[in-house]
Amino acid sequence: MKRLLLAVMCVAVLGGCSSGRKQKVEARPAPVKMAAPVQAPALDAKGQPIAHVPFRPGVSSVTVENMAKKQGCTGGVGAGLMTPPGPVEVYRMVCNNRTIFQAKCELRQCKQI
Repeated sequence: MKRLLLAVMCVAVLGGCSSGRKQKVEARPAPVKMAAPVQAPALDAKGQPIAHVPFRPGVSSVTVENMAKKQGCTGGVGAGLMTPPGPVEVYRMVCNNRTIFQAKCELRQCKQI
């Protein structure tokens, strides 16, 4: 019984179970890289290009976003800080209708520009 088990294992290990023929390996075509879509620069309501500035939150970002919401300006990522942090800061927010809402905050007291 041990010899039978040993013989079966030897046949399986030595490849007695395989057909002995090599399988064809089909060449696959190289993946095609998709080109990134070209986007036109964003324009404001007057047709002027909107400068893309990375979003930086500031201390008064929420206050300026609430002021903009009262004026009917919603959307985008929110009010971003345009100047270095300090006692006087300028915030900008791009609205859904492509208008720009700007506010100047002095010691966290904000007014629309």
